[in-house]
Amino acid sequence: MRTIITISGLLFICLLLMVPAKASSTKVLAKIDISEQRMRIFVDGKVQHSWPVSTARRGYRTPVGTFKPTRMHRRYFSRKYNGAPMPYSVFFYKGYAIHGTDVVKRLGAPASHGCVRLHPKNAKRLFSLIQANGRSNAKIVIVK
Repeated sequence: MRTIITISGLLFICLLLMVPAKASSTKVLAKIDISEQRMRIFVDGKVQHSWPVSTARRGYRTPVGTFKPTRMHRRYFSRKYNGAPMPYSVFFYKGYAIHGTDVVKRLGAPASHGCVRLHPKNAKRLFSLIQANGRSNAKIVIVK
């Protein structure tokens, strides 16, 4: 069986190759590496920040996968853990959130019940970036 490509077909293929790929709607990407206990913030595909985090300690888990922010709160207090402060919370899956912590000396090591803890100043920066660009333009990726 022979394939015949006409000049108009070849022209159409060339035009398709010249059309730029559709830009991703993700403007802000928070990538959390559990093994490194580090979060990298990408804006328009370029690393803007790299911060230590604390994810789940032994006996708990931080969900792994790709998520979108579901809700955000400047001031939030845990209903499950005795009203623990969770400033600049970015919830991404059920009750899991990225948020500030007052236990900054533990950053860089697993310490949480499953949330991703950040220094409060960094949590505020992330919260502001997502708020400025819209939750629909943000993605959270968590890897082991």
